[in-house]
Amino acid sequence: MSKGTVSQFMELHYRHFNSAAMMDAAKAYVTHLEEGGKMMITLAGAMSTAELGISLAEMIRQDKVAIISCTGANLEEDIMNLVAHSHYKRVPNYRDLSPQEEWDLLENHYNRVTDTCIPEEEAFRRLQKHIHGVWKNAENEGNRYFPHEYMYKILLSGELEQYYEIDPKNSWMLAAAQKNIPIIVPGWEDSTMGNIFASYVIKGELKASTMKSGIEYMVMLSEWYRANSSGKGVGFFQIGGGIAGDFPICVVPMMYQDLEWHDVPFWSYFCQISDSTTSYGSYSGAVPNEKITWGKLDIHTPKFIVESDATIVAPLMFAWILGW
Repeated sequence: MSKGTVSQFMELHYRHFNSAAMMDAAKAYVTHLEEGGKMMITLAGAMSTAELGISLAEMIRQDKVAIISCTGANLEEDIMNLVAHSHYKRVPNYRDLSPQEEWDLLENHYNRVTDTCIPEEEAFRRLQKHIHGVWKNAENEGNRYFPHEYMYKILLSGELEQYYEIDPKNSWMLAAAQKNIPIIVPGWEDSTMGNIFASYVIKGELKASTMKSGIEYMVMLSEWYRANSSGKGVGFFQIGGGIAGDFPICVVPMMYQDLEWHDVPFWSYFCQISDSTTSYGSYSGAVPNEKITWGKLDIHTPKFIVESDATIVAPLMFAWILGW
């Protein structure tokens, strides 16, 4: 496949240090797929609000991603951007804001994520109004689903189309719903929709059991991994740190050590993009070799660390993989 202008620029300029690590990781990602492997991508931070969907959605459509693990925030914020983009407020001077200016944003129903403010009414409440009906219908029918499955239902129903404010091809959640790829959402309760769901439980309007749990996500992931890790195996592409990466990577040692299934293969590719420096005593900041001792990676697993801002690096790597 001939490479596009972005990839040609990368090939020419990115030859050393972090840029070379990025290129090595991107080329190894392509090799992993070409040899029949599958890839998990994990999303920490606020990558949906950073509009990673512009490149990630196409990665999903072109089968460059088999499964995603993300925080509850990333699950919902891609949809919020889809339905309320024009109401977002950018604050380029966010470093200079005083506590009073931050308070004024709150009073005007804006929640700030670095330089971008999410509008409460048009984003949170608009989604809440529709997702509550999906939750309630499931409960009335005696059904239980995962957090991402409820999101898929609302996206595929078409009822949000009336609000679309960006090109839907740039929504990674919509692309994932259309492909029906599995999503793992550990700690979903730590999200706006998770908090809202909990409020309905407290008010007695919904049962907690209507939402499938994190333990059930781990069980689901173990079943998926067993079914998809033969041959070249499954790679692990981690954006940021935190629970989005820490939770799913543990499925391998859990099966090997706790279930004593000794035929479970290790993750067969590993790359982490993070602007956090390597730290000691931090699972998210641990270097890849440390993961060998936990039974997550093999000695021979290709391992890459790109110490840079994921909002810069991830779209570039995706561009390379897509041949842009």
